[in-house]
Amino acid sequence: MHSFRYVGKELFCEDVAISALVKKHGTPLYVYSDATLTDHFTKLDQALAPVDHMICFAMKSNSNLAVIRTLAGLGSGFDVVSAGELARTIAAGGDPSKCVFAGVGKTEEEIAYALKQGIYSLNVESEAELQRISKVAVRLKKIAPIAIRVNPNIDAHTHAKITTGTYENKFGIAFEEIEKVYARAAKLPNIRLRGLQMHIGSQLTDVAPFRKAVEKVAPLVERLSRKHGFDFFSIGGGIGIVYQDALASGNAAWWSGAKAKGILTPAAYAAELVPLLRPLGLKILLEPGRFLTGNSGALVTRVEYIKRTGKKNFVIVDAAMNDLIRPAFYDSYHEIVPLTRKTGATISSDVVGPICESGDYFAKDRPLPKVGEGDYLALLSAGAYGSVMGSNYNSRGLAAEVLVKGRKSAVVRRRQELSEIWGLESKAPWQK
Repeated sequence: MHSFRYVGKELFCEDVAISALVKKHGTPLYVYSDATLTDHFTKLDQALAPVDHMICFAMKSNSNLAVIRTLAGLGSGFDVVSAGELARTIAAGGDPSKCVFAGVGKTEEEIAYALKQGIYSLNVESEAELQRISKVAVRLKKIAPIAIRVNPNIDAHTHAKITTGTYENKFGIAFEEIEKVYARAAKLPNIRLRGLQMHIGSQLTDVAPFRKAVEKVAPLVERLSRKHGFDFFSIGGGIGIVYQDALASGNAAWWSGAKAKGILTPAAYAAELVPLLRPLGLKILLEPGRFLTGNSGALVTRVEYIKRTGKKNFVIVDAAMNDLIRPAFYDSYHEIVPLTRKTGATISSDVVGPICESGDYFAKDRPLPKVGEGDYLALLSAGAYGSVMGSNYNSRGLAAEVLVKGRKSAVVRRRQELSEIWGLESKAPWQK
């Protein structure tokens, strides 16, 4: 479920009319729902209750401090991929001892920082990284807790740019090599073999690839755990969300039952995987990102112009690909709805931004209600890989962000002033 819905003719986030937020804060504007974050975390947490587990939010999906704080308050751990993300987690009140550090290119400085903060585990992607972690740990006189990432070579049948579990991808160590690598890792100084990690891809709406991966890797985990004394097995993230019909998915009936409306629910996910995981007797780690934040956010934008050509109806808005790059980058679908509900015939439209790129669009040939200059649109399911992937391309300031809780709302990132865009730059000494 999520908390975006029409009340009468007005689109609301929880108990706040989004039009009131726009009037106060302008556009482009990200709006996040605290209730949705809480609901999705709680549903997943409860579904996995039969096994000892820890949910580590993949904060690359949304690293706003207020979002992190909400999840930390619910007991979440965090999956980080840089020293910056770990520092953000700590700044927001997250516990570094409940953090795992992923990524293929950890620097010595990042490894040292993570060890000094008492990180739960470093997820290792290569033997070269193992050597580096050992060297840093020896220098700091610390024991480095690690899990090696196994690549199970399973095709998750998702978008090519978000699949991670085949030998065509840069992640992890080949399944056939993993036991030899653990044997070598066990001989390295200042290394503690704490577990094993995998991740096969993102936006998976069928449990079958997850099941296939766990069935393949669980016997390996059992063998390695007996030999090395593991604490945990991380099965990664990747649970998909609703993008099409996103508004309807806020209805409680949508989520009823183990599987609803063709989307993978926590209940269906757990029903398939818990029986495979429980016999291991290990803590099970998950690294969901999009599932927790995706449907919790919307990007609100103002219609600036309507432009009609011989073949197209262009709806030109003030948000752009620098605010939400997913449609340009992944050809992703986001449901687009007006803040004021409209009736009548729809018009096939391209919703485009002001950036000087043909790829600056949010929708092509989309049936939309008739809108005009000054109307507002909401791009739903924008809480993951939205603002966090924003840029200053075309010297555009970063959008403001608002968190809603019930009838309350607060700016959790102010709109970036234009002068701040070049605030870190300077002229060369020889320039006048």
